[in-house]
Amino acid sequence: MPHFTAPDGASLFYTDAGHGIPLLCLAGLTRNSSDFDYLAPHLPPLRLIRMDYRGRGKSDWTGAQTYTVPQEATDALALLDHLGLESAAILGTSRGGILGLYLSATAPERLRGLILNDVGPVLEPLGLERIKEFIGRRPAAHSHAAAAVALEHTAEGFANVPPSRWMEEAKRHFIATDQGLDINYDPALRQAFLDSLNAQTGDLWPLFDAACARPLALIRGANSDLLTQATADEMASRCPAMICEEVPDRAHIPFLDEAESLRAINRFLGLLL
Repeated sequence: MPHFTAPDGASLFYTDAGHGIPLLCLAGLTRNSSDFDYLAPHLPPLRLIRMDYRGRGKSDWTGAQTYTVPQEATDALALLDHLGLESAAILGTSRGGILGLYLSATAPERLRGLILNDVGPVLEPLGLERIKEFIGRRPAAHSHAAAAVALEHTAEGFANVPPSRWMEEAKRHFIATDQGLDINYDPALRQAFLDSLNAQTGDLWPLFDAACARPLALIRGANSDLLTQATADEMASRCPAMICEEVPDRAHIPFLDEAESLRAINRFLGLLL
C-alpha cells in the first residue's frame, strides 16, 4: 500500500492512478479516500489522487492536537511535493472543501481550481450538532447489515437511495470486530472536533473570495443541513463564474455519482483543459 512520510514523521496513505490533470480528492471529516469510489468510474481520463488524513483510514493516528485544518492542509501539500506536482485541482467533500478554501488563501500557487462538495464559508449549527452526536462513537449496530438499515432510516434528507448503497457505506466506514462494529478512525477526532467548535471565531468568507480567483464549482445537496441555500446564493453572488449544481434527494453529503454532481465536475474539468 502506498504511503508517504509527512514532515513530522507520520505515515499517510494515498493512491495515485491515471494520467492527465491531477485531481486531489479530499474526504469528509471522519471519512477517507474511499469516499470517492462512487465517482471514480465516471471520471474522464485524469490523474486521480486520494489521501487518508492522519487519524483516518490507513494513515497513522497522531493525536487530537494534530487533527486540524492547518495540519491537514500541510499534509496535502506534502503529498503534492512527494508526487513532484507543482499544483493540482482539488475536489473537497465537506472537511476537504474547507481544506481547499484554506489552501486557496495560503498556497494559491498550488491550486488549479476547487470543487466544493456541500460545504461553504458558513457551517450551519444544525449540521455541526448532528456531526457532534456521532463523531468518535462506535455504532450501535453489530453487523454491516444492521448498520446499513440504520443508515437508511436515519439519513434525513436522502431519498431514492437503493439499499445496496447503504450497505456499501456501512462496509466502507465501519470495521467488523468480535465485539461488533467499530469506527475506522481515531476516536480522538471527537476531541479535535469539539476543540474546533469552541475556537470557531474566524470568518471564512475571505478564504472563499480567494478561491474565486480560479475555476470554482459548488455541489450542494438540496436538503443539506450544513450548507444552506442562502449561503450558496451568497457564494454565487460573490463569484458569478462559479459552477453551481444542486442535487435533489440528497442532504449532507451527495455521493458524487449523481447526474448533477457529475455535470458540475465535468464542466469544472473542462475549464482546466
